[in-house]
Amino acid sequence: MKPVYYEDGVLKLIDQTKLPTEFIVHSYTDYREIATAIVDMIVRGAPAIGVTAAYGVYFGALEYTNEPKELFFSKLKEVCTCLASTRPTAVNLFWAIKRMGSVIEANKDQEVSVIVNQLKNEAQNICSEDIQMCRDIGKYGAELIHYGDTLLTHCNAGSLATADYGTALGVIRAAHDAGKNISVYADETRPFLQGARLTAYELQADGIPVTLITDNMAGWMMKQGKIDGVVVGADRITANGDVANKIGTYSVSVLAKAHGIPMYVAAPTSTIDFNMKSGDEIVIEERDCREISHICGIQVAPDGVAMENPAFDVTPYQNVTAIITEKGVIYPPYDINIPRLRGK
Repeated sequence: MKPVYYEDGVLKLIDQTKLPTEFIVHSYTDYREIATAIVDMIVRGAPAIGVTAAYGVYFGALEYTNEPKELFFSKLKEVCTCLASTRPTAVNLFWAIKRMGSVIEANKDQEVSVIVNQLKNEAQNICSEDIQMCRDIGKYGAELIHYGDTLLTHCNAGSLATADYGTALGVIRAAHDAGKNISVYADETRPFLQGARLTAYELQADGIPVTLITDNMAGWMMKQGKIDGVVVGADRITANGDVANKIGTYSVSVLAKAHGIPMYVAAPTSTIDFNMKSGDEIVIEERDCREISHICGIQVAPDGVAMENPAFDVTPYQNVTAIITEKGVIYPPYDINIPRLRGK
């Protein structure tokens, strides 16, 4: 299931706000509309956002192909600024835009048409590399899963959050494909319900046994011995191993630690912010509180009540058993082992 892909000269995005009841694919050629799709969570998940932003830079360049070279470069800066302003927490967004910027810089002496073509190639490279990275994450992560394990996952870190296959769900898929007879509990993940709408949808489609629970059931399931491990994705990992992920992940990590259950984070190295020392520096996105006051357009909270809607929280490195990347499994001490990945 590919939530973002390039086909016939347009960018295709599965509308994840409509799943699981409607399957709608939108087509884009305007970088401004691509930026809006990121903001509105038509596309979501750190790796998928990065891929989408890369294509957004390409379409922005394509729009200004016939402009004088100086104006072309000026407009590209506007394009990158627009895309970078969409969501502040997921580092893949900025990583992908920076990578596209490196292509522009490396080809600045070339004709504009050449630069545009190079940007298209780079966006396609970022997309295909993400697919391979997720496969590799799945391979390494599956080795940590035991036969008959029941795993808990929070939010959606599956095909719909990446270019394909998934990070946390990539681990689960690989373990399932290896015949490990696993099953999964999926937290519903309030307020946007990515676990209920997307994770349960993906796992059910793949024939992987999945049970949907509300977020506040996780601790009770752990106490009853129903959960053997937790596997989640990430939107940003800092140099010391702190992990920003969907709101509620921190609570799950505290519960897992209290019950002696391993907490695994699955993410490509593009999600690691090597320049950020700790989670204290991560900007947490605050979203529209209507996501709390309304569910599927139905109001569930009284008018005028005070609300807060942070989209992410930060799990401290002490609560993370291991980080699964496409380059292998990383264990503590993270402040020593994570920087080593930079040179690999």
